[in-house]
Amino acid sequence: MIPRLTPYSLAFGPLASERFPVLREGLRTAGRDPRDRDAFVLVKEVVELLRDLGPEEGLGEGVEELVALTHAAYLFWVDGEHAIDVDRSTLDQLIRGPVAEPRPVVGPSYYLELPGQRVWGEVAEGSGLEPLHGWFAVPGAGRLDLVAVFGLHQGRDGFTVVTAGGERAGKLLREDRTPLYSPRMPGGAEAGLHQVQGVEELLELGYRCHRLLPETGAGPGVQRVSLT
Repeated sequence: MIPRLTPYSLAFGPLASERFPVLREGLRTAGRDPRDRDAFVLVKEVVELLRDLGPEEGLGEGVEELVALTHAAYLFWVDGEHAIDVDRSTLDQLIRGPVAEPRPVVGPSYYLELPGQRVWGEVAEGSGLEPLHGWFAVPGAGRLDLVAVFGLHQGRDGFTVVTAGGERAGKLLREDRTPLYSPRMPGGAEAGLHQVQGVEELLELGYRCHRLLPETGAGPGVQRVSLT
């Protein structure tokens, strides 16, 4: 069986062990808070890495997504590369079951991987649906920040990045009154698929999954979580 790709290995791979220690030293020398994305991008070593990661014609419209991805990947590395695996049954329960109050947002950053091709989303209007692979989660003081990855699969050399963050919203309602995460693609409901519509639903799903973690946050290595 071919292991599933991860955005961390695809986008950074060996580069992380080579360049992230340089970033850490640069942040320390500059006296910047590594968890502050705005401060992170002001450091010379970070700017140099972004230029190397970007296209040859230079950083363009996708610069915000590249900054968010690089920042989240750096925190993932510096916090110990914690990974969370959610199985299909747990995902279905989170989406269809009662919504519990969130635990306090604490602990290190992590990457949460969803079961393959179970959740879909349209990143931009008219762009077509892409599967949601998972997201880098950065817990903060009373908030959660996500850098989500859509469209990652073996046949594509890349993926689409969507950011979402903030406090947990109140009760969400779709304008058409359909249930949250219900799919719009033909046959989606019969196939047991789900669909995120907008960044609000994405962030809410992040909070629901975050609640699966213990109060101390993500543990080392790959951690499989469930509601039981």
